[in-house]
Amino acid sequence: MKAIRSLLFSIGMLISIPIAALVILLFVLGPPIYRFKVSSAWCWLVLSWLRITCNISFRIEGQEYLAQTPAVFLSKHQSTWETLALQVVYQPLTWVAKRELMRVPLFGWGLSLLKPIAIDRAAGRKAMEQIIEQGTDRLRSGISVVVFPEGTRTSPGTKRRYRLGGAVLAKESGFKVIPVAHNAGQFWGRRSFVKQPGEIVMRFGVPIDVADKSPSQIIVEVEEWIEATVAEISGVTEVELI
Repeated sequence: MKAIRSLLFSIGMLISIPIAALVILLFVLGPPIYRFKVSSAWCWLVLSWLRITCNISFRIEGQEYLAQTPAVFLSKHQSTWETLALQVVYQPLTWVAKRELMRVPLFGWGLSLLKPIAIDRAAGRKAMEQIIEQGTDRLRSGISVVVFPEGTRTSPGTKRRYRLGGAVLAKESGFKVIPVAHNAGQFWGRRSFVKQPGEIVMRFGVPIDVADKSPSQIIVEVEEWIEATVAEISGVTEVELI
């Protein structure tokens, strides 16, 4: 039954993607906030469909830390789930994305209208410059930025080296950092088609003022809080560096 439910969810989600992209494209000449609202509504529908088909619900903790001013969200990355949930909880919000995604018909076109920070990951130092330049522009225009400091999704019980990109962006732009922890990978795994029923917990940490901290200090503080909180939420205490 889990496989059948997961199949139903995947079919519904795949059908909805081009429809959502088309609706976003209809607002190409309108204020950007309308496009963000469409994206948020689509994410809410997908998560509702996930609850109906796979019995996966979620609980948000620490919403009192979500100020009205833009911030740099540094989040644990275990699943597709958090890319959807963050857009439901907070708007307007964009994220760092591979430039190649912008070329995907419909999906990429709609994505590009949500003002992502499109980078060439093979560009090395230039990619960092792109994050700082584009990210600062988004933040100053009132759009928060999500960065996954580990760079890619990890399985529960594992972690990658936390990269400095998001911390450098926060330091250079002067905007606060909000750390984000969750246990989504236990229910919607990075390479698992079958979803596991249960309740995902996403927790926001106290905003970090970057004024008197270096990027290295920021990322160490973020990593320690995220990993400790993920362990508390998920019950996984042994963490492997990959």
